[in-house]
Amino acid sequence: MAKSLVTGGTGFIGLYVVKLLLERGHRVHTTVRSLKNTAKCKPLLDLQAQYPNSLSLFEADLLENGSFRKAMEDCEVVYHIASPFLVPQQIKDGLKDCVEPALQGTKSVLESANKVESVKRVVLTSSVAAMYGDNADVLKENNGTLTESCWNSTSSRLQDRWSLVVVNPGMVLGPSLTPESVSGSHFMLEALFRGDNRMGCADLSWPLVDVRDVAEAHVMAGEDVSATGRYIVSGDRTVSLLEMADLVRPVHRNPRALPGRNLPKLMVYMAGPFIGITKKWTDANVGIPFKVDNSRSIEQLGMKYRSAEEACRSFYESWQKKQKVC
Repeated sequence: MAKSLVTGGTGFIGLYVVKLLLERGHRVHTTVRSLKNTAKCKPLLDLQAQYPNSLSLFEADLLENGSFRKAMEDCEVVYHIASPFLVPQQIKDGLKDCVEPALQGTKSVLESANKVESVKRVVLTSSVAAMYGDNADVLKENNGTLTESCWNSTSSRLQDRWSLVVVNPGMVLGPSLTPESVSGSHFMLEALFRGDNRMGCADLSWPLVDVRDVAEAHVMAGEDVSATGRYIVSGDRTVSLLEMADLVRPVHRNPRALPGRNLPKLMVYMAGPFIGITKKWTDANVGIPFKVDNSRSIEQLGMKYRSAEEACRSFYESWQKKQKVC
């Protein structure tokens, strides 16, 4: 079977994609920031031992032009999943610290894909967050439902120079394959589990999806030659922080640490200046759930989504194990 490249093979999503490709008989190249980081590379090294001669590891840097070309040689499908990782405390300027490095890394990967003749398809990991600005924006279109036709005005149009498929997952939860695998988007859930919101939480909600479903969607998008355009990969509605707390409560080691109510919006207004949230943002996002149209991924990629309960509980259980390891 033809070779595939997975960028960011040690990441929360990337590791699952590598594992699934190997299980399906693919030969896989994957990139890591540093092969010297043996703790982070251990799950990949274990997969190498489990699938002899099927997995090759390469070093690559998102911010270094041409860094992915060697890893891409002889590969027909490129799964570009790697992205800059920063915890919220490290982000001073969202555009410069997150968006621009991600764009530069994606540009580097796509430029290499243009130069490597073996490449026939690129599957790009994005996010549903790239398709809208605030929750309130979704309510203005398609009867308050997020669909593939929604697109943030700051989002780039897809180019058609070669076969490109974009996967737009919601907030990705589910079990982690390693304690070393982390995601900057999980900080709010981890705070919830720790008990930081026991007095109440803001009525914020997001589309949710299990990481195993995200991996499945990537592989199907790479294997199915009829797959095209972008796919929302998520449950069919947003799930609030309070709902997530309720889903986890039966398995949480200290259920009383979880919030039992939403904070009044007035309290969110008052706390906003201390946590960098404006009144305008609060008005556009707090208390505004919306529906999600995931029918395209179901019909064309054959997706069968796990429940929000399974995604939340398995994520909590992985987080709890990580606390014990640390």
